[in-house]
Amino acid sequence: MTTDLATVDQEQAAAGPMMFTFGDAESILDRRELSQYFEIWHNGRWYEPPLPMDRLAIAFNMSPHHRSAVAMKINLLVSHQQPSRWLSADDFERFALDFVQLGNGYLEAVPNMAHRIARMRHSPARHTRRGREDDVFWFVGQIGEQDHRFAPGRVFQLQQPDVAQEIYGLPEWLAALQSGLLNENATLFRRRYYLNGAHMGFILYVSDALADPKMADAIEDRLKQSKGVGNFKNMFLYNPNGKKDGIQLMPVGEAAAKDEFSSIKNISRDDLLAAHRVPPQLIGIVPQNNGGFGKVDEALDVFYELEIVPMMRRMLRMNDWQGVRLLSFRDYTCANGDRITQEGERIPAGALR
Repeated sequence: MTTDLATVDQEQAAAGPMMFTFGDAESILDRRELSQYFEIWHNGRWYEPPLPMDRLAIAFNMSPHHRSAVAMKINLLVSHQQPSRWLSADDFERFALDFVQLGNGYLEAVPNMAHRIARMRHSPARHTRRGREDDVFWFVGQIGEQDHRFAPGRVFQLQQPDVAQEIYGLPEWLAALQSGLLNENATLFRRRYYLNGAHMGFILYVSDALADPKMADAIEDRLKQSKGVGNFKNMFLYNPNGKKDGIQLMPVGEAAAKDEFSSIKNISRDDLLAAHRVPPQLIGIVPQNNGGFGKVDEALDVFYELEIVPMMRRMLRMNDWQGVRLLSFRDYTCANGDRITQEGERIPAGALR
């Protein structure tokens, strides 16, 4: 907005009508984003990610629909993972969560006394950075803590590809980030509205001369008493010999009825589900129509084959990186008895593999 209404004094307001404009809509291709298509900034030791990892980590809890969709993917991966002596279930779960939420997953190969791999240990993506040297990664601690440099070739990085650069990945749900924040802001606004207790909902305009001068004070006291506990009470006003429109109730905000809270929540929810491509019946969303969402088992079968299997195949790249079968997944059994392997092959029910 080009004119700040709070700074307009009484003389300007009385001079005549005032006009003001809002700023133009901002595109995702704003000029300040062009820097992402050039070399990522570095401090001489490691490259900084294109988006702050701390902010993406905080966004994990921005909406119940977002967290539930992420948890759905992680649960399916964890339930079908076959832990090996090199990769534990706990390290894999943390690695998978980083990959889905932050777009990057890191595992450190810990060697044994014979300089062979002893285990794969999770390295939090929030603090892991790609070094300028080949195959070198850094663990960046908090302020005041010493940074740790991993030995070359010890860290496996799995990234969600980004078209702007190749050093770091970005989460695929990023396009729905603004919708998730809008969902959160709508909830916070509604909470503040109820906690406030004094809602500017209307203006009581009285132009008639009241029968008793004390009546105006009584009306004012009664309106003040509507704040806090016991609010939203009705008020009776008697004004003998009053004229038509002498007392008017003029709504101002009507936030309780017209702020489209439900519409905002539903639209932002749909954006998040579209970004995650998770069927709504899998994360506990109640259908608004009589037909419902269809069968849950059939939706789960399609979701597993189209979303979870490709994610598994990306994660299986760590086996080629290390030359050891660090990770494997058991077959998924469909509702009709078919089995889906970790490579995405569908084996009909009753068929011998």
